Amino acid sequence: MDKETLPAGNFFQNLFSSLFKTNNAEAEKKRKLKAIAKKLSKSKYNKFYKYNGNEALPQLAKLFFDIYKAVSSAGIIFDSFQNQSIFKRIILNFGLTEEQKKLEEHIGEEYITAAAKTMPLAELKEQVNQNLAKYVEYFSADQIVYIDGLYRQLMIFKDFCTYDYYFMLKKFDSSLQEKNYTSTPHFEKISAEYIADDLKDFIAVAWSLPFDADWTPLFKMLKEVKGAEPVAHAVWKKIVARMQSIKQSSAFEMIIRLASSDPTYTPQVSSQAANIVEPYLDKLKLETAAALQKIASRERESKANSLLDQLFGTTVILQLKNYTEQASAVLERKGIAGYKYYQPLNYLKAFLIEVLKKDMREYYDIVFVRGKWETQALCTPVSNAYHELMLISDSITKFDAELAEEGPVGIKIKTLMPKIERDREAKNIVNRLAGTANDTARTYLIDSTKNVILIGKTLKNLIDDEGKQKPELLINWKELERFSETPLREFGIALYKKIYLFSCLMQTCMTSN
Repeated sequence: MDKETLPAGNFFQNLFSSLFKTNNAEAEKKRKLKAIAKKLSKSKYNKFYKYNGNEALPQLAKLFFDIYKAVSSAGIIFDSFQNQSIFKRIILNFGLTEEQKKLEEHIGEEYITAAAKTMPLAELKEQVNQNLAKYVEYFSADQIVYIDGLYRQLMIFKDFCTYDYYFMLKKFDSSLQEKNYTSTPHFEKISAEYIADDLKDFIAVAWSLPFDADWTPLFKMLKEVKGAEPVAHAVWKKIVARMQSIKQSSAFEMIIRLASSDPTYTPQVSSQAANIVEPYLDKLKLETAAALQKIASRERESKANSLLDQLFGTTVILQLKNYTEQASAVLERKGIAGYKYYQPLNYLKAFLIEVLKKDMREYYDIVFVRGKWETQALCTPVSNAYHELMLISDSITKFDAELAEEGPVGIKIKTLMPKIERDREAKNIVNRLAGTANDTARTYLIDSTKNVILIGKTLKNLIDDEGKQKPELLINWKELERFSETPLREFGIALYKKIYLFSCLMQTCMTSN
């Protein structure tokens, strides 16, 4: 249809609709508010509010004052807990069986730390893990539901008792003193608009109350903890019944709608997270594993220090300059994977310098170079291992130098580090460089340890061979003695001991990586 041929009636209908649309909405809003006021006036809670004048009346204040006074002791109890997470622990303790309580005494960090002083770590680990498995297994589905439900009930009860009643009541009586329950307050009617938000906050808490719940276990638990009931049980039952009645009447919702001139207001009720058992068990497993790991790390450190002292006469070994703990810490602070093997690689380098290039070289030159072997096949693997260790020693020096600030890898890391917080690709590159360095270090450690162990096994055979009346490996032991200031058997034993200590050191350090 052409625009010029549109019926005139449609044009005027749209025009009048646009003119009176706002007025119609406002009229509809007033109609709804009057209907709400009429409904409230017929409610038994009509003494709380006066529509003409939009006033909250003293009777409403008296209701809240009676609650304020009744729950005051409970409020003091809850305020005394500075750490709110303790409520979870209280509920759990209350819900545990006697068997669980006994097992729990043999799981925690305190027990692990104490038991580690008298029990081998392997035995302690097995015992603790068995106790933990039993402890978790004892939690039945019904027990979990009970504990979670009791915690939710406690949190709702706490929120109700610690609601800021005084803040609302002072609006009705400016002379009201906080926590003074003996003097009679003089409440006056006030504009309901002043307390609309307070009522909303109260509804969010009060309507969460499980009205049909059994409150006896919760009150019993709180009495065991604090030595007194938080609220007289009979009084609390009356409060709960009153709240249930008011909720069913929708009196507070109607007052809020009228006070704020919003007939569409819908209450928002607080929801309390009730799942505490599963997170607690997950946390307990992590803490138990961490406590055992802490003991294991402490033992490894103690064992490593003992081995270092026997091997080098000191526990302070500083051979590397760039692949170090300090450099690793700089990377880690920026969220980069640090250097994983700086400690064992540092010890390896020290061993290669202090033992391989001194004692082992001297022994090798005498026994493997000057020695007359029954078969060269016995000598060749050791010779190859020895020379490979020499090459690895030089490679570690080069590897460490490359990580220096002026080195080819170190300069890349230095250039990219200032960018990684805003440049994801820069962070990825540094991560790759650090990862490659770790892979290289690990290869040095594995290859070196294999070669050292191979030499050690052959050395053990040589020590045994020299003690025989008819040696089977070398035929010129006596001739070789004149090339050594120390008897070759003693020399070999001392060197074998260092190799053994180093092997144990590598095993101790690499276990944690």
